[in-house]
Amino acid sequence: MGLEQDPIIDLQNVTMSYGGPDGVVALADASLQIQKGEFVAVVGPSGCGKSSLLKLISGLHPPQSGSVKVAGASVTGPLKICGMAFQNSMLLPWRTAIDNVLLPLEIVDTHASHFRQKRDEYRKLASDLLGTVGLSGFEQKYSWQLSGGMQQRASLCRALIHAPELLLLDEPFGALDPFTREDLWDVLQALWLERHPTVILVTHDLREAIFLADTVYVISHRPGRVISKTSIDFRRPRQLEDTYASKFIDLSHSLRQQIGHDKRR
Repeated sequence: MGLEQDPIIDLQNVTMSYGGPDGVVALADASLQIQKGEFVAVVGPSGCGKSSLLKLISGLHPPQSGSVKVAGASVTGPLKICGMAFQNSMLLPWRTAIDNVLLPLEIVDTHASHFRQKRDEYRKLASDLLGTVGLSGFEQKYSWQLSGGMQQRASLCRALIHAPELLLLDEPFGALDPFTREDLWDVLQALWLERHPTVILVTHDLREAIFLADTVYVISHRPGRVISKTSIDFRRPRQLEDTYASKFIDLSHSLRQQIGHDKRR
């Protein structure tokens, strides 16, 4: 296998606990591999360890056992190649939208050392990125002046501003109404098609997972382990009307049955 085919993320038989060896086991003997540029969704019942998986991959929590590798190297601490977005946009209320987006460039080592010299260049980059998600004219608004959907758009921009190789999304649209959520599916798909970072999306929404992902992993009831991997072969760019096609609905039912069957065990 050539180096270009090696997975950018490789988890082998990983067990992870909170509170030490005698604490709560979040993941047990979990394995998965993700290729560079792949868009992956992770689904499963509440409390199954989906968010814990992101903590492992980003280096925010160590495994109890097993191997976690990103870009061929063992993960031993927080990764610098990650961008992250969460269900709560976590925008700083005392910063404007554009200054929130600029934050990673102020703190990521490769950019922070020359942030002052390149400030104008970076501000244009942030402004252009906000424009791509429909926030032109809102650069100087504070988070409390933006709707929930606008805040999540700004949060996505902040996660992408430093061109991360890896984008980790923990239910970023979970708190939004269905119409805003679907609108942001289109936004995220367009950003991914333009930049092609490796994306891991944790979600409870099976329509969202199938609409956005190349591959959907199902995680078992806690302690979580990978119980299935499903490839999604719908054409891109995907349209919302695709979600009403019989093949799409059948796939959603299949994933739901896997999750439901596992919960009854």
